[in-house]
Amino acid sequence: MGVLNVTPDSFSDGGRFSHLDAALAHAGKMVDEGVDIIDIGGESTRPGAGTVSDAEELDRVIPVIERLTAEFDSPVSVDTSKAIVMREAVNAGAGMINDVCALQADGALAVVAKLNVPVCLMHMQGAPRSMQSEPAYDDVTGEVLQFLLERIAAATAAGISGERLFMDPGFGFGKTLDHNLQLLRNLQEFTQTGHPVLVGVSRKSMIGQLTGRPVDQRLAGSLGAAMVAVQKGAAVLRVHDVGPTVDILNVWKRLA
Repeated sequence: MGVLNVTPDSFSDGGRFSHLDAALAHAGKMVDEGVDIIDIGGESTRPGAGTVSDAEELDRVIPVIERLTAEFDSPVSVDTSKAIVMREAVNAGAGMINDVCALQADGALAVVAKLNVPVCLMHMQGAPRSMQSEPAYDDVTGEVLQFLLERIAAATAAGISGERLFMDPGFGFGKTLDHNLQLLRNLQEFTQTGHPVLVGVSRKSMIGQLTGRPVDQRLAGSLGAAMVAVQKGAAVLRVHDVGPTVDILNVWKRLA
């Protein structure tokens, strides 16, 4: 899953692809590099990020989804927590929903139940604006897994097929470095549930803390964490650097 942020303030590439032509060019590059899914986000979820209105988020993502689905065959996912954006994005051609709030927003469960597309439910402690303000757990793996299983139960009760539900432990979303490392070490507890697991560690602060590298120098560390995730059963890697990730996966598949 290649990241395409059409936002001015995302932590890694904010503003780079907020214009339609730049977004399309980057999507084309990812397609050439072998991307499987293009994940389009119109609202930053970096620590400290503010919210945007429904209208502003729609203005950012809908034109990009329409052009991408018209010009490329790669499936498109929409990274949003808003029910109206989910509905309009799927109507515009998106084939998947990636929700950092796990369908907890008003109307999200009901809308997704009608859309008949896969959805990824992510764990986040708190909200983006405050999530990194002293996050605490007694048992981070157990608590995150329990939350995700509860959200899966809520989704299926709302009429969403369990076969369409992915889970994401939410690396970096209300977690310290130690929390993130524990989750990655214990990832098989999530993959053993039978639901596909999405892992997004690309360029995140945990990589910076482990390597001492700034955001634009975290490729090697990101690839190392991605390989650990795959070896523990991750089904989807959400990444900024598609080409290098495809390369390491191709090598690993030949040697595994």
